[in-house]
Amino acid sequence: MTVDVAVRPRGPFSLALSARLSSDATRTFRDGTFTALLGVDGRAELAQARQSPDGTISIRAESAGGVERLRWVLALDDDHSDFLRLVRSDPLLGPASRALRGLRPVRLGTVAHALLRAYCGQLIEAKRARRLEQRLIRTICSHGREQLHLAPTTNELGALAPTQLRAWGLHARRAASLVRICRSLELERLHDVPTSVVAARLGRERGLGPWSVGVVCLEGLGRFDHGLVGDLGLVKLLRAMRGRPVEGWETAELLEPYGPWAGLASLYLLAGFSRGLVQVAERRAA
Repeated sequence: MTVDVAVRPRGPFSLALSARLSSDATRTFRDGTFTALLGVDGRAELAQARQSPDGTISIRAESAGGVERLRWVLALDDDHSDFLRLVRSDPLLGPASRALRGLRPVRLGTVAHALLRAYCGQLIEAKRARRLEQRLIRTICSHGREQLHLAPTTNELGALAPTQLRAWGLHARRAASLVRICRSLELERLHDVPTSVVAARLGRERGLGPWSVGVVCLEGLGRFDHGLVGDLGLVKLLRAMRGRPVEGWETAELLEPYGPWAGLASLYLLAGFSRGLVQVAERRAA
């Protein structure tokens, strides 16, 4: 690695909070160091980041392009202070926003990877879904140092036959839908398209519901304004709040008050609920 840069994140940011569960086939987070294999100008580059006690992020990469790419993956320049001010006194999200104020979503290297994650994530068991995703990436994508692989591209996924994906473990209908989308749409171009248009376009595809679209927007495009409607964690939260079974679509009501921050609100609700920071009992009693 030949480029060392010290970056001051815009707004509160915690690498430990944000990257804690981010390890996959393309990146790792171990002993405070985030390491990722990134596609930069058609080549694979290894990049690393660590956070100092003063909050500064030290990035080491092979080129300036690698530094910029890692800055985007870690959302270092996407200040979410306005969101924290919005929810500071919110009875549902307030405690989580104060305890986890440095939390931001870690993004994936390509939009195609986010789409693959969305299809794999439709499995009921999260661990099985993550294992399937990693198995597919290790089978399909180029590998580099640190036993890491590049994120899949639209062309790589579109070049596969659905029967190949089925043989590797992805459900036949999901495999066919994934390949069809990658053959008909260059996913990286969605970066230049408004979120509402992206959601409408992907929502027309068979097998892609609101949750899957939310994964693509949040983790693939880096958008904070589209929530994870239907996420099983949010379903459990809403069920605990209402004391009755709920449908996935009802979780949109949880996110609606947060408007353009619905995607980030999804992340904070899920993280807060898992840590006991969302006061379910009090809300239910009210």
